[in-house]
Amino acid sequence: MRPEERSRLDALDAALRSEDVHAQIRSIVERVRAELARKAEALMTWEPIPLSVFGCVLPPEIRSAWVFILGAGADTGAERHPNSHQRMMSFEGSGNLQTGDPGQWQSNILISDPAAPLEQRWISIPPNVWHRPVVGRDADWAVVSFHTVEAHELIEEKPDTSSKSGTKQMKYLATKVRSKS
Repeated sequence: MRPEERSRLDALDAALRSEDVHAQIRSIVERVRAELARKAEALMTWEPIPLSVFGCVLPPEIRSAWVFILGAGADTGAERHPNSHQRMMSFEGSGNLQTGDPGQWQSNILISDPAAPLEQRWISIPPNVWHRPVVGRDADWAVVSFHTVEAHELIEEKPDTSSKSGTKQMKYLATKVRSKS
């Protein structure tokens, strides 16, 4: 990891360690988890975090923050963000945030132990890098994700062989759930 990226992740990690910030995010996690529990066919649910929760300690390129709850046993498939650099940390539980090209995945096991080294809790995913969260069957995985675009601009791109471009795009704020089908 390059020193400047390590510095960004250290700053984000410090912001999340604040008791006040942690408590506010915990309440969002519980709300988003309850939404997932109400939707039997959902793989994951999410909600943006107001940047005001963090005060002014975030690196200037951070334009949005999110809580994602990935259901136990979820494999959401390949996705990428063509317009954002994503930095994600494991907030509660654990999972495998695989990166690379579909079919040639590299595992990145992330855990939520605050005493663990940064590299075991965080991942940095540049724009257009395919990634795929895979969650164990025992428990949901709560993650906090930071992006370099505002919430209403965040695009997710998924492979789609029926499309001329080979991909399908959606904006996260257009929906709040990804279904199993």
